[in-house]
Amino acid sequence: MAVYLLSNRKIIRHKGEKVDSFSNDEYSIPNFRIAKCNFDHYKEPTPQAKKKKDYSNRNILDYTLFSEPEKQGYTEVLDVLLSEKGVKKSSLTANNLGGTQRMFYELYKNMSATKDRSDVLIFIHGYAYDFDDELKAIIDLKKIFIDNPDSPIEHILFVSWPASSSIVPLTYFDDKASSINSGTSLLRLFYFYTQFLKDIFSNRELAPCNQRIHIMAHSLGNRVLQSMLYSLKRENILRVIDQVMLMNSDVSYKVFEDSEDSFNKLPLLANRISIYLNRQDAILGISQFTKNILTPRLGKNGPSDIASYKDIVSIIDCTYVKDDLLNSFRYEVGNHWGYLSSSQVQRDIFQNLYGIDRNLITKRTKNNENTFTINS
Repeated sequence: MAVYLLSNRKIIRHKGEKVDSFSNDEYSIPNFRIAKCNFDHYKEPTPQAKKKKDYSNRNILDYTLFSEPEKQGYTEVLDVLLSEKGVKKSSLTANNLGGTQRMFYELYKNMSATKDRSDVLIFIHGYAYDFDDELKAIIDLKKIFIDNPDSPIEHILFVSWPASSSIVPLTYFDDKASSINSGTSLLRLFYFYTQFLKDIFSNRELAPCNQRIHIMAHSLGNRVLQSMLYSLKRENILRVIDQVMLMNSDVSYKVFEDSEDSFNKLPLLANRISIYLNRQDAILGISQFTKNILTPRLGKNGPSDIASYKDIVSIIDCTYVKDDLLNSFRYEVGNHWGYLSSSQVQRDIFQNLYGIDRNLITKRTKNNENTFTINS
C-alpha cells in the first residue's frame, strides 16, 4: 500500500522545522513535486487534538518529499530494476532515484509483486481545499478505497492543487486560473508516465504488471482534467487508464462535444468513463448561476450529446441516494459529495473499479442504453 501526494503548491520550510513542506498558500508553481505519505505511526486524532492550533501539516499526516532526480528520463530506473533481477550490474539503487522516477519505480515493484488486484487511483479534488484539508481528505480516501476489502484499490495518487480555501458552499469560488495551471502540470506528469512505460518495457526482461490505473475527478477537479485534455495531442494519447469517474463535475455539459476538444479525448485514454451526477446538486446550481453564465454543469444536468461514445460513456444518476455515511447539513443540502456521504454511491464505484459490466452492476435501474439510476 502506498499513497503519494502530487502537488504544485509552493515549497516552504516552517519555523523550527528541518524539512521542507507544502504551503497552504493559494499559489501554484509550474511543476508537481512528489511526496509519500507515512501511515506507519498514524493515530486517529482526538476531538481535542483537532481543535488545537497546531493541528496542521504533518501533525495531520506525515509525508516525505522526494528529492528531484539528478537526471531526466528513466534509464536509471531501468538500471536499478535490471540490477535487482541480476540481469545487469549497476552501482545505482532505489535511493538514487528521485521525483517521478522513485514513485514509478515503487509502484511498479509493488504492483508486480502480487497476482491479486493492486490498482492505482488518481484522485483530483474539487474546490475549497487548502493543504490541511487535502491531508484530511487523503485519510478519508485511504479508509474508503484502500482499507475497504470491497475495493480493488491499493495505491492512491492524490493530485493536490491550490484551490481557493472556502468553508461553506455559499462562498464558492471558481478556481479557473489555478485549475488551468494545474492541468498543465498534470499533462507533464502524463507524458512522464508514458515515457516511463516506453523506457522500461522496451526491455524484454521486464514485463507489465497487468494491474489497472483509474482516475477520479470531483467537482472543479474536472476543470484540472479538462485543462490537461485541452493540451493533450491525440497522436500522443495511449490507452493507459481503465476507469475514469467524473463525480459531480463542475464543467460545461458540452465538454464531450468536438467543439470543446477536451473530454472527447477521454475515450482514447480510458476503457470506460462514468459520469456520476445529482440533479439536486446545490453547489453546481450556485456555480451555474453565479460563475458560469448560466451554462448547465455536467455533474447536475448530464452531457449534451454523447451519442458517439455511448458504448464507453455511462451516466449514473445519484439524485435519490441516501447520505447514510455523512449526514451533516453540508452533505444533505449540498448533494455534492456522494462518493463520501453515501454507501450506495461507494458500492456502485467499487463495482465500476472491478470492471463489472455496466448492465450487471447491482442496485441500478437501467433507463436506456447507457443511463442508469442508483436505487434509493
